[in-house]
Amino acid sequence: MDINRDRIVVGVDGSSSSVAALRYAAQLATALDAPLEAVITWSYPAFTDPYLVAHWSPETDAGETLAAAIAQAFDDDPPEGLTRTVLAGPPAPTLIDLSKTSAMLVLGSRGHGGFVGMLLGSVSAACAQHAHCPVLIVHTDQEADGQDSADQGESRSETA
Repeated sequence: MDINRDRIVVGVDGSSSSVAALRYAAQLATALDAPLEAVITWSYPAFTDPYLVAHWSPETDAGETLAAAIAQAFDDDPPEGLTRTVLAGPPAPTLIDLSKTSAMLVLGSRGHGGFVGMLLGSVSAACAQHAHCPVLIVHTDQEADGQDSADQGESRSETA
């Protein structure tokens, strides 16, 4: 694997919060003239039916979710040089591992599975606490109002 220590890695899970993080990370990458890598992770559920495993590809589903998020973030015109990565593993440990070889990790404040009203999701909290590079957590106006809409307003961020 080519290690690019000046890259900005953005965690994507298809949530509107991660789409906002992807947009913000692209602006940073352009401003800093840094490579941008959009990463999504996948893993099998704890209880997996053997029939389901034979007929379902979580890696393919994750790749489709990543492609849809990129299309949503950039109106089907992604930044030049954007790297798309689909990795097996749980999100927080996988992103923390990637942070060892990254200049910055960018995340939405809440992904899928978060409780509405929480200021920070479990993945972003774990990454902020354990990452090996700076972590930028992007909040949107809708999150501040207790909404999680696909129509994103202004974004704000904090670093950890």
